[in-house]
Amino acid sequence: MKYILSLLSVAVLLGSCAKNELQTVPSDSSIALVDYVNPLMGTDSEISLSNGNTYPAIGVPWGMNMWTPQTGVMGHGWAYTYDATKIRGFKQTHQPSPWMNDYGQFAIMPVTGGMKFNQDDRASWFSHKAEVSKPHYYSVYLADHDVTTEITPTERAAQFRFTFPKSDSAFIVVDAFDRGTYVKIIPEENKIIGYTVRYHRGEYKNFKNYFVIQFDQPFDNINTWSGNDLAKGQAEMEANHAGAIVGFKTTKGQVINAKVASSFISFEQAEFNLSSELGQDDFETTKQKAADLWNDKLGRIKVEGGSIDQMRTFYSCLYRTLFFPNKLYEVTKSGEIMHWSPYTGEILPGYMFGGTGFWDTFRALYPFLNLVYPSINKEMQEGLINDYKEGGWLPEWSSPGYANIMVGNNSASVVAEAYIKGLRGYDIETLYEALVHGANNEGPMTAVGRAGVKYYNELGYVPYDVEINENAARTLEYAYDDFSIYQLAKALNKPQEEIDLYAKRSQNYKNLFDPSSGLMRGKNKDGSFQSPFNPFKWGDAFTEGNSWHYSWSVFHDVQGLIDLMGGEDNFVAKLDSVFELPPIFDDSYYGGVIHEIREMQIANMGQYAHGNQPIQHMIYLYNYAGAPWKTQYWARETMNRMYQPTPDGYCGDEDNGQTSAW
Repeated sequence: MKYILSLLSVAVLLGSCAKNELQTVPSDSSIALVDYVNPLMGTDSEISLSNGNTYPAIGVPWGMNMWTPQTGVMGHGWAYTYDATKIRGFKQTHQPSPWMNDYGQFAIMPVTGGMKFNQDDRASWFSHKAEVSKPHYYSVYLADHDVTTEITPTERAAQFRFTFPKSDSAFIVVDAFDRGTYVKIIPEENKIIGYTVRYHRGEYKNFKNYFVIQFDQPFDNINTWSGNDLAKGQAEMEANHAGAIVGFKTTKGQVINAKVASSFISFEQAEFNLSSELGQDDFETTKQKAADLWNDKLGRIKVEGGSIDQMRTFYSCLYRTLFFPNKLYEVTKSGEIMHWSPYTGEILPGYMFGGTGFWDTFRALYPFLNLVYPSINKEMQEGLINDYKEGGWLPEWSSPGYANIMVGNNSASVVAEAYIKGLRGYDIETLYEALVHGANNEGPMTAVGRAGVKYYNELGYVPYDVEINENAARTLEYAYDDFSIYQLAKALNKPQEEIDLYAKRSQNYKNLFDPSSGLMRGKNKDGSFQSPFNPFKWGDAFTEGNSWHYSWSVFHDVQGLIDLMGGEDNFVAKLDSVFELPPIFDDSYYGGVIHEIREMQIANMGQYAHGNQPIQHMIYLYNYAGAPWKTQYWARETMNRMYQPTPDGYCGDEDNGQTSAW
């Protein structure tokens, strides 16, 4: 299936943007699509201001593992930032965002001039002028060691190619990170094995990321280390923070190759992943296979008529939509699909995915997958079935299991839309059961199931004054989620009483509409609106936004919202106000300016905060009120201003493909 679209028409799907002043790219361009992608887009970010909060992900679409150069300290969520000057290692990563941090990570680093294994001692200066970053290939010159490192990936493995100078003290360091890790050097096989157990969120049983590293040359010497202590000549180390360091005597330009694979299941499975995905392939063969895979997936959409910057932006955004949620499952020697369960700690059959927050991605990423990549979303739906069977709930944020962050019950949208858009061949009845269970029960944490569900089901809203935070946002999202269940119930021919129940609950958004302000507002248990009311106050009744952002969160009944606001003319005027108001804010709920507020403030688009998800659909509501030219204007303005194929190319957190999918 391939879509051939003009760049202008596809703009409603992805954030391809930039001015049209540059020369357009010929339609018969011989440039490979993967070469338009800039993985450094969005990496010029920090905690206080996000221009994407991305890292250069070296991987293949939806692969279990990715790799990234690590400029930040071990365990820090900001693993790579564009303004950094040193690289500490090359890390296998599963990190969906810096705020969620990583799990199952370990790092590899070449050094010269001595056994420098501590992350600060081994770090090397580098320059973007001597760095090549592509989805399928990464190369950088490590100036302090006079070594060039190259990486190319598969789904669960990768190849490294190190080019050393003449040295009698050339080494490769393996860092398994801390919290109880293990390494073993097997010199007779030119191999290092080990496992890492580090994760950031949740509590997991039997969690290990087993790895195997196969070198193409024998070791001159072997050593392990624990913390800051070197164990010369020792081949095995189990410690809080274990690592290995193997030495070589190299001639100028000598290349040392390493094949790396990992598994959440066992050492044996890691070995099989290595042999099945890399086999006898050399570095260039793996690189070409990865490039071909990217060109195939990127080639589902061919755009024409744009400038070179627009092409780069478009395909850089498309690249970001193809990573998360990533595969947690593995294929065994006998061809079985198996996974380690983050819910039970067991090795179980079937699909499993992790690394996405539905609060973000139900809005644009999953609709986009349904349109362009339905087969992978079918696997994801099967993975959700296993999430429910093994954990008792659908995850609203998985990294890799339940994470207690964000609001809503938006798995309902992800499940219902996939089926209604035509996906078949999986157990939709079990998924429907999971939706009904999640919609009518509080979960083991506030981000799973529905916090405040008894109030919501009895009163039609989650009250402001019952100590449930972000209650208005929860109410609005629950109402849309109920609409999703209602639609799926109809499609599955559920009893009429059940269909009617969720249809009725989908109208609960009306309970928060305040006629005096024409906006959504928190409501107390006794039916009175919360007071005082400041529509510019972020947080409190809302989630990472204010009333001006959340008042448009009626995805399923736009006409109903138009009617509440007094008709089309009033509705359009209210939409206009978002852009006409100054970017003022009340940050008292947070006790300071969070980065999402700052990103709205500096964008010069009034109260429109494209850097966060709640208002990203709002521009398209003009279409429903008879003013499509305003949608066209503001969609183009947003793309021109907010997306560029540069390190500061996003206007907030990219968020697992969501902002790119927009």
